[in-house]
Amino acid sequence: MQTKLILASATIIIGCLAASSAMAKSDKQFLSDAIKGDNAEITLGQLAAEKGGSDGVRSFGQTLVTDHRKAKDEAAALAADLEVKVSEGIAGDAQQELEKLQHLAGSEFDKEFVSFMVMDHEKAISEFKEKAGEGNRQVPELAAKTLPTLQKHLELAQSLSGR
Repeated sequence: MQTKLILASATIIIGCLAASSAMAKSDKQFLSDAIKGDNAEITLGQLAAEKGGSDGVRSFGQTLVTDHRKAKDEAAALAADLEVKVSEGIAGDAQQELEKLQHLAGSEFDKEFVSFMVMDHEKAISEFKEKAGEGNRQVPELAAKTLPTLQKHLELAQSLSGR
């Protein structure tokens, strides 16, 4: 009886450790992805600030650069604490968008850029809301803190698209 109790306790402890480890990996992956997202928004924002066909798109591009540099700094500080490598890369879909935008100008650039920003921010908001709901750990708290900025960006992009 006592052996079964010890084995059951050990199984529970191992299960909790495994769940904790999986959750930590999930937080680390989210943080890594968030930093790549910030890199993408900074890069695309710089391009829009330079190439945008309208004052609104150029201003929105600069807003993205400013806000996502701040967000990246906060995420990078947390990444250092959690031993997450800070990448300078951007996600594949953002890289493809960057390449597409480099060949556009004027209203065509604006339309494509704004469309991508709406889609990208809708996706990011969904991911950040999910992470923010995971509890009182550092990464979910960072996700919750970042949400209002992402929502502001989505609203700006939607207003530029006429939605």
